[in-house]
Amino acid sequence: MFYEKLEWRYATKAMDAAQTVPAEKLERIIDAARKAPTSSGLQPFQLLVVKDAETRAKLSEAAFGQKQLVDGTAVLVFAAWDNYSEERIDGVVDLHAEIRGEKSDALVTYYDGLKGMYLPRDERTNFEHAARQAYIALGFAMMAAAEEEVDATPMEGFDPAAFDEILGLKDKGLKSVVILPVGYRKPENDWLLPQKKVRRSRENFVTEV
Repeated sequence: MFYEKLEWRYATKAMDAAQTVPAEKLERIIDAARKAPTSSGLQPFQLLVVKDAETRAKLSEAAFGQKQLVDGTAVLVFAAWDNYSEERIDGVVDLHAEIRGEKSDALVTYYDGLKGMYLPRDERTNFEHAARQAYIALGFAMMAAAEEEVDATPMEGFDPAAFDEILGLKDKGLKSVVILPVGYRKPENDWLLPQKKVRRSRENFVTEV
């Protein structure tokens, strides 16, 4: 069951370089991120799936030497739009029309209203909003990885500017915000695996109103 997988998963500290995540499992994890909900359906981020060993070695250096990036099968990099633009929002409208077969007046009016709210805002505010949407997809990817019994370690401990440089993100109007190495745990090398989960109790975590 899914809830049992929540107990099974943890932030894996050591991955087994000798084991490779099957392509079909990785694709299902990627698809879960793709299908995650986002504000107004904008999907204002890109998912980079980094498998190349040389590139992952460079990313590991920019992530303070964390070895999960090189010992795992791939590194998923969630890179948010650096800003909203008329072109980007219109692209979402066009995608609606392509998939649903029409571009209704209601659809155009809704996204025109969105442009009226988003485009006057400063770049930082828009980037931060886009980054929050990427985190929703991160959660879905982690849930899918647990379902597939693939280990995944969410990380903010990296140099975003260095990642952006290595992956050429600036020219694409993107900024890296969070990463997710995926692979298989190496139990004998992982100090965290035998430890109990530490979470606040329901009484200390939940407030009912």
